[in-house]
Amino acid sequence: MDVESYREYCINKKGASEVFPFDENTLVFKVMGKMFALSSLASWEEGQPRINLKCDPEKALQLRTDYPDSIFPGYHMSKVHWNTIVMNGELNPKQLKEFIDDSYTLIISSLRKKLREELKSGD
Repeated sequence: MDVESYREYCINKKGASEVFPFDENTLVFKVMGKMFALSSLASWEEGQPRINLKCDPEKALQLRTDYPDSIFPGYHMSKVHWNTIVMNGELNPKQLKEFIDDSYTLIISSLRKKLREELKSGD
């Protein structure tokens, strides 16, 4: 997955927006104002792309065990709830999309009911 494919996949999620809240290098994808994915653009330019995604704590631990060369505790994030995924070829695009989907879904499920309904209706 290249940076454009990653960007397109994230931005096409319902209600998703892309912002640079920290600096001009850190691309963040949010849904209803909450982060579900972020990445350093410099890491892509340097040929060592990585993304941070939210993950269920138990699943996060399991993924780190299953993919010790590719999945690590979230860099500059809560180590319990976020993973850093190194795009080194070990994971295929389908797996990466599933991890993005899981992160997005976790954020949606954590929203207040009113916000979830607003997202559903598209208002």
